Amino acid sequence: MYDMNDAEPQRSSDLIPDGTFAKVTMAIRKGGVDGAGEIDKGLLKASQSSDAMMLDCEFTVTEGPLIRRKFWQMFTVQGGKLDEQGVSIGWKISKGAFRAMMESAQGLDPDDMSEGAKAKRVLRGLSDLHGISFIAKIKIEPSTNPSYGDSNRLERVVLPNEPEWKKVMNGEAVPPAPGHRPARPAPAARPVPQPAWNQPAMKQPAGQAQAPAWAGAPPQQQQSAPQPAAAKAAGPAWLNT
Repeated sequence: MYDMNDAEPQRSSDLIPDGTFAKVTMAIRKGGVDGAGEIDKGLLKASQSSDAMMLDCEFTVTEGPLIRRKFWQMFTVQGGKLDEQGVSIGWKISKGAFRAMMESAQGLDPDDMSEGAKAKRVLRGLSDLHGISFIAKIKIEPSTNPSYGDSNRLERVVLPNEPEWKKVMNGEAVPPAPGHRPARPAPAARPVPQPAWNQPAMKQPAGQAQAPAWAGAPPQQQQSAPQPAAAKAAGPAWLNT
């Protein structure tokens, strides 16, 4: 027998409101591709459309009214588009986000470049980021594929020198601050086929009988809307909590 009386209520499938500030914990879902070191063995996930390697990350809200709500995001750590120096542009963006996560998690001033602060920004490998908790601003990203709905993404990491960081850390309610969301592209206009009886009469060569209206020229072919291209050493503090 299964007693369902103590089952949790159904969770809403609604998105986290745009511009929400919340404390989140990041988990890395292994993708089976080895990273640079032994600690990152099997950690990365290969892109299906390029040579990029990524971290497949799951974020879970840990406090407040949205507790246990989740969203997901990929971070490029190798490959993809390169800058003029041949460095992965995606990795440069991800590296900045990872540094901000570490500063937010440890209450570290981003302008503090003392030796002690620098040491707190060093990882043994990217797998050290698994389990890190920090303050995030969450956005809603409009879908570009009509087959899928909108989704939540990490807009940015909230740093200790921002007022929202201290408020969320103290358990205070912070109202969402929605960003400027790009307008969803309008669907391509489709010509409306006209019935045969509304078509202009076709001139027939002399001596030929005119066909009846219902046998006139076929309606215009509809244009399809464009489809998008489908024993470990001691680690960081958050690993020891």
